[in-house]
Amino acid sequence: MTDTQHPRPARVTLHVLALALALATVPGLARDTPKSAPASTMRIPASGVIGVEDAQLVPDFWIARTQAADAVLMDRSAIDARNARLLQADDSMHDLAALPPILSRAQVVGWIDDLASPPAKPFWDEHGKPVAKATLDAIVSNRAMAAIPATQPTRYGMAVERAALRAFPTTLRVFSSAGDTDIDRFQESALFPGDPVAIAHASADGQWLFVVSPRYAAWVEAKAIAEGERASVLGYGMRSPYRVITGAKPRTVFTREEPRLSELQLDMGVRIPLANAAPDQPVNGQHPYSSWILDLPVRNSDGRLAFAPALLPKIADSAADHLPLTRANLIRQAFRFLGERYGWGHSYNGRDCSGFVSEVYRSMGVELPRNTSDQAVSPVFARTRFEAGASRAERMAAIDALDVGDLIYIPGHVMMFLGRIDGMPYVIHDTNGGTLLGADGEPHSLRLNGVSVTPLLPLRFGKDHDYVDRITNIVRVAKDQ
Repeated sequence: MTDTQHPRPARVTLHVLALALALATVPGLARDTPKSAPASTMRIPASGVIGVEDAQLVPDFWIARTQAADAVLMDRSAIDARNARLLQADDSMHDLAALPPILSRAQVVGWIDDLASPPAKPFWDEHGKPVAKATLDAIVSNRAMAAIPATQPTRYGMAVERAALRAFPTTLRVFSSAGDTDIDRFQESALFPGDPVAIAHASADGQWLFVVSPRYAAWVEAKAIAEGERASVLGYGMRSPYRVITGAKPRTVFTREEPRLSELQLDMGVRIPLANAAPDQPVNGQHPYSSWILDLPVRNSDGRLAFAPALLPKIADSAADHLPLTRANLIRQAFRFLGERYGWGHSYNGRDCSGFVSEVYRSMGVELPRNTSDQAVSPVFARTRFEAGASRAERMAAIDALDVGDLIYIPGHVMMFLGRIDGMPYVIHDTNGGTLLGADGEPHSLRLNGVSVTPLLPLRFGKDHDYVDRITNIVRVAKDQ
């Protein structure tokens, strides 16, 4: 499953927060100090977001405060070697190249059962109406589990567009309560153009495929997947030369001649090979001199994989290789998503907290597991683990030792460390809440609902604990285990 955060409490007004926290001074602009400052020294601006001024909402503010901002933290060979270890050592990952030529029924059933059990609790739809049991039963039946053969050849495919990965073969959005219309419990993750998959099964209605990607196994609409030969699918991501998307989600140019690739979204970290095309001849009716000519996957009418050229403007954010893994690049890439709406499981054409940090690091060639529960404990990353009985002093000592880009995990949520202002640690994270204590002593949500910059220490995990109390792991991605 994807990330889970604490429920959103009721909104609190600015004056209540001001009374509750007795906030006074504007944060200073000095370089980091070694110890964490108390939240009571922080000011609430007109936005109501404690301790955050407009000047802090640009990456240069934080880069200027960062020691050795441009130092390379891991070189390309070290990153590639660790990515390879991740595939081998992390049970949440899938090495498609290592799959056997024949899949057994037990393997396929195991993947599908591991993803999601038939719903045992009631759900509501996006209009606040209960979802009928008969509807849920029909969705579960659409998995066609009885039709999985005893053995089958391993088939391969490729995503031709950004596509939702679902817990069940349906587009129906379901929610745990009538008042929640954001956290779709059937939404899991997403695939991006060029992502390789193994095709393991098809739904009874033929509209869905159960696929295994390197980071996730789930249901995807069949129209988003083109089936191809193993060598073509697995070799696509190794072709050179290529472009790495470094912007949040740039698009190819409009083309009437190839509508499948017209204004196609390419999310951060996607790696697309360049087409072998003449630089002085039109591509889809347009001269390519001001664009990169990408070789993108398309799905033919028979469902088979093919490739076709498309133009990505040179002014769009891309690079000839992954960006160097530096503190400055981590900050810049994280800020490219600032203000994007929170999207549980990559819904709303956005991403959630673990998707956010994954794509920031992926633009530097670093692979992470999909979900917080797996990222936080992956065996290939350097991490500090806190048992339930760990003292606050232990946790605060780890907070004081944070470096830019470190990932801080609490149950169901991850934040990336940005730096300090007057000793206060700040994070950037994709959050659907952002909770503080009000004057009534109760938790109240800022309802940030997007990629946000916040101080760490005022944030609450319910009434009785702040985020520091609930830290389970701190992962230093930019360091080998």
